[in-house]
Amino acid sequence: MNKWKGKSKGTILGYRIFVWCIRNIGIRSSYFVLYFVAFYYFLFEKKSNKYYRYFFQKRLDYGFWKTKISLFKSYFTFGTILIDKTAISAGLRDKYTYEFDGIENLRNLLAEKKGGVLISAHIGNFEIAEHFFAEIDFDCQINLVTTDQEVTVIKEYLESVSVKQSNIKFIYVKDDMSHIFDINEALSKNELICFTGDRYFEGSKFLEADLLGKSAKFPAGPFMIASRLGVPVVYVYVMKEKNLHYHLYARVAENVKKRDAQGLLNSYTQNLESMIQKYPLQWFNYFDFWDDID
Repeated sequence: MNKWKGKSKGTILGYRIFVWCIRNIGIRSSYFVLYFVAFYYFLFEKKSNKYYRYFFQKRLDYGFWKTKISLFKSYFTFGTILIDKTAISAGLRDKYTYEFDGIENLRNLLAEKKGGVLISAHIGNFEIAEHFFAEIDFDCQINLVTTDQEVTVIKEYLESVSVKQSNIKFIYVKDDMSHIFDINEALSKNELICFTGDRYFEGSKFLEADLLGKSAKFPAGPFMIASRLGVPVVYVYVMKEKNLHYHLYARVAENVKKRDAQGLLNSYTQNLESMIQKYPLQWFNYFDFWDDID
């Protein structure tokens, strides 16, 4: 069984190539290079192909050829999103257009002066969300709570080519639970706490809920913490549209009782499912998400 190992894919060489292409041949021309990269993964990335075939065929009910085409497109789309993230960080934010859907929910959240919780997923390009916030003059700190052990050299390299220091801080989940104090401190400053709720780390606590017609495991931490904090919870996604256009969605978690982690998870999976159905090529979980593949 191939589970998520707490580490994102990607190498420093790959990001250096992206930056070189963006600076020397432009963003759109850089996309052309991705046809070759996507074709390589389509042919040789056997594990990811197996899990994504299951996703398209069994969970989305795609036929054989639609699955094949969608598999190639998903790799290509993932590459364009990595290029976009790199380009925007490198100062080319004005090359893109942005659309806001439900932004009043974020304004209301901050107006309450209690801080707030954002829950996203590994769908679309949430890492550029701070650039949306800059567009609407949000002067706030975003704290991303994560267990990701991504190689720091990639983060350091992206910071070195960025024209502006990132407004995102990382709060790492620790065994001694000290991250709870960091979260409470951030909320006391009217800052935003962001979780990604769709990757269960092997060996950690989990909750189960249905997604796309089958039960799956989700990390318990984000939903237990968010349901106990007594602050508004908003689901936020940043999705790539055609050309160089991005669409931010912000939806309030409604009818969820305090200290009801399972209820919050059920609300989240319903919301996430609607996004997956709308953007099936942009959910980047390249592992056995449903524990259903031999």
